[in-house]
Amino acid sequence: MSEYNVENLDRSWTTTKIVAIIVAILTAGYMLPWAIAAVRDVRHWSVFWVNLLLGWTVVGWIIALVMALRSQRQVVVIN
Repeated sequence: MSEYNVENLDRSWTTTKIVAIIVAILTAGYMLPWAIAAVRDVRHWSVFWVNLLLGWTVVGWIIALVMALRSQRQVVVIN
C-alpha cells in the first residue's frame, strides 16, 4: 500500500501563528475598558469613543479605564 502525504501549497509559519495570537490578545486588552464599562452599566458609549480614539496613547487608555471603573449612577425609588 502506498501512503500519500498531502500538504498545503502555502504553509503557515509558526511565527505567523504566534503573532496572530499576540495581536488577538492585544486587541482584546485594548478594548478592555469599554468591555468593563458595558458590563458594569456605566455610560459605556463615552468610554468606547475615548478608548477607540485615544486608547493608543497610554494616557488615553488609562482615562478610559478610570471612566469605566467610576461609580455608577443610582436612582432612589420610593415606594
